[in-house]
Amino acid sequence: MLIGLLSDTHIPDAVMALPDQVKSAFHGVDLILHAGDIFVVSVLNELECIAPVLAAKGDSEYAEVRNDQRVSDKHTITIEGITIWLWHDGEWFPDRQVKPPDVIISGHTHWSSISNRDGILLVNPGSPTYPLYKSRLGTVALLNVNSGKAEAQIIQLQ
Repeated sequence: MLIGLLSDTHIPDAVMALPDQVKSAFHGVDLILHAGDIFVVSVLNELECIAPVLAAKGDSEYAEVRNDQRVSDKHTITIEGITIWLWHDGEWFPDRQVKPPDVIISGHTHWSSISNRDGILLVNPGSPTYPLYKSRLGTVALLNVNSGKAEAQIIQLQ
């Protein structure tokens, strides 16, 4: 399964609309996960024209986003035996009382990164519209889950 990842779109504060380059990067994905700071529901609706969407609440969402059924503080998803956590703020939450996931998707930093900590794949797709808090093209990510393995890559939009 191919999953499109993005975060921190900040529409309409950073830019007025989702860049076409996001749609191109997500061509053929089976699912889209947005790690928060969406601001307006139209972003989720537009993404849903590509594939089903789940999103995490950002730290400064507008009310319409907070109340959308696709949006939650945290999503836990299992795909082909791989457990994925999706939330906005922070890559790591070492709760020893809970079985750790295989993948954590988060946003908030506006900086893309992929790392591995204690066997957990940590992915921050950065921001496609507001990287490092500057209005310009940024990054998204793709997560490929196949045969019980997960691999991610960052896509620089151009």
